[in-house]
Amino acid sequence: MAGAMGAASMLPRGVLGARAYAATTHPPTGCAETSAPNTPPLEKYVDPLPRPMTAIPDPSVYPGADYYEITMRQGSWRFHRDLGPATVWGYWATNPHDPDKAIGMGYLGPTIKATHDHPTVVKWRNELPTTHLFQFVIDGIRNGDSQLAPIAPPPYKSKPPFPPNVNVWNVVHQHGGFTAPQSDGMPLQSFSPDGVHAESYSTLDPSRAEPNEAIYGYTNHDRSCMLWYHDHGMGMTSVNVYAGLAGLYLIRDPADDRLGLPRGEFEVPLILQDRTFNQDGSLAYTMTQREGEDTPVVNGKAYPFLAVERRRYRLRILNASNERFWRLRFDVPRKVLHEPQLPFWLIGTDGGFRTPLQMLDVLISPAERYDLIVDFSRVPMGTNVTLTNYPGTQVHFPGIPGCGPEIAEIMQFQVTKPLSGGGDRTKPPRKLKLPKVAPIEPKPHTRRREWVVYQHKLFSTMTFNAVPFMEPSQDFIKAGSTEIWEYINPNHDAHPMHVHLVNFQVLNRQPIDAARYQADYDKWVYGDRRPEDRPVLAKYFTGPPVPPDPDEALSYKDTVKAHAQMVTRIIIQEFTPPTGRIASIPGSGAELPATYIHHCHILEHEDDDLMRPWTIVGHGHGHGGGGHGHGHGH
Repeated sequence: MAGAMGAASMLPRGVLGARAYAATTHPPTGCAETSAPNTPPLEKYVDPLPRPMTAIPDPSVYPGADYYEITMRQGSWRFHRDLGPATVWGYWATNPHDPDKAIGMGYLGPTIKATHDHPTVVKWRNELPTTHLFQFVIDGIRNGDSQLAPIAPPPYKSKPPFPPNVNVWNVVHQHGGFTAPQSDGMPLQSFSPDGVHAESYSTLDPSRAEPNEAIYGYTNHDRSCMLWYHDHGMGMTSVNVYAGLAGLYLIRDPADDRLGLPRGEFEVPLILQDRTFNQDGSLAYTMTQREGEDTPVVNGKAYPFLAVERRRYRLRILNASNERFWRLRFDVPRKVLHEPQLPFWLIGTDGGFRTPLQMLDVLISPAERYDLIVDFSRVPMGTNVTLTNYPGTQVHFPGIPGCGPEIAEIMQFQVTKPLSGGGDRTKPPRKLKLPKVAPIEPKPHTRRREWVVYQHKLFSTMTFNAVPFMEPSQDFIKAGSTEIWEYINPNHDAHPMHVHLVNFQVLNRQPIDAARYQADYDKWVYGDRRPEDRPVLAKYFTGPPVPPDPDEALSYKDTVKAHAQMVTRIIIQEFTPPTGRIASIPGSGAELPATYIHHCHILEHEDDDLMRPWTIVGHGHGHGGGGHGHGHGH
């Protein structure tokens, strides 16, 4: 969304006990003032970091699976000691041992813990209000506001993303999971609190589901990793997630216990978001006026602190922000180390473990997950280690136009706790023997499929290949095949692209003459769109391919940064949906053809139509792969 507004300037931080405040200032040079509210000044590092509670499964409902009932409800949550309570949305899990004590915080949701290959069944229940917490956004979309409502490029006609009688509807997507389409939680599977269903709504075991419920089955046939679950409501994902609808989903493998990693209280999940607050502490949604929000929130608290021991910790980081890219580093006071940052080790990404890599900072886009080991024994007792956002990192990477509020500091680790349990018995990261990721090698005839990030007017709707999301799937992929997907981004900022169902590897990136490509693509779109006249990507390269960033290389990913003015290539080894039955539930496995989606995970872009379906077909299927693929080799 278009807009501009203030930077956050941070007052001094120092030794333990010194007070630090966040204060808003004027926007960066060249950015316009807006009437967007700013969070009142907040004292930093006064609230302890909350830890999301863990949902408790009931194994008796569907033998062979963990069963949960999780309800979306409106509640109250205080984001900071000095802010009043805010009305928020969250997920609450039924407690099978005490039905009167649901598990949740009010904001976000409880963590679901699963074991590799042991399935999970969840009944998702919608008890939210029928008027939205940010109803002005819903009204703007419904009224055709050109910066909010998807406007179809020619020759297509625009379609409303939700019906006139729906202001709130929801569906839950298990992000990163190996899931059959009927349980995937795609936008057109949405359902409202009063039982209105989108066109592709489905539920397992329909006799057990009310109209405001959906039962989904998850295979957990994933590597040991941290997934997450979040709202994916058609046309309103951005405001639903902003209200609080997100939570963690951990998949464990019993073999993990032998790796020597930090566990228990020394394994800490960090859900990173940015939010803006009104004077009374309520949530302000300002992304209709500017990019990003002005205050960091971790696990639901603004500027929290965590007291830690002098030992290794495992930090499981999720960027659950709507739009904001973060470049994270761990700053220490001068004279503590030779460098002003505490090094850390990257041991895993979206899809699980990778070879350990020592780093000083890492760029994380919306929806990406990073699994880090940080060794606090390297600093003296009493040290404050501050998780910061690398100076100058704007909301959208690489920060052009860079008019969103700047956030410099996020949270603090205070090295104040005495060493417990007889000391640190975990393995140093350099000696960890983690599962290695073998490269997926392209073959001479590996099929390529192009996805152009197309915007037919500045600050307006973006689409893939100039086709609206609501148009039927045009991309048909043979089951079991390997493909290279090329995200062609002539825009001025990066987009985090998420592909449902599959994990992939980043192959390379290559710079393009973005202005010329955009101009020629415009001519093609506004012409007759003949496939043979479509701009040929190879004619626009301005340099050779460059390898993936070190943190992406030889890693399993489900979200990739499609950099500005480049083509970003990913390789997907096998398009095969899970066809097996889950816990003997009829219809719980995938059947071909199976349609999934991919989209930009800047949620405002996703809602504004940067999202498309694609379909896995059997080998007897007649489609030749749609109009956007090219069969040349790599």
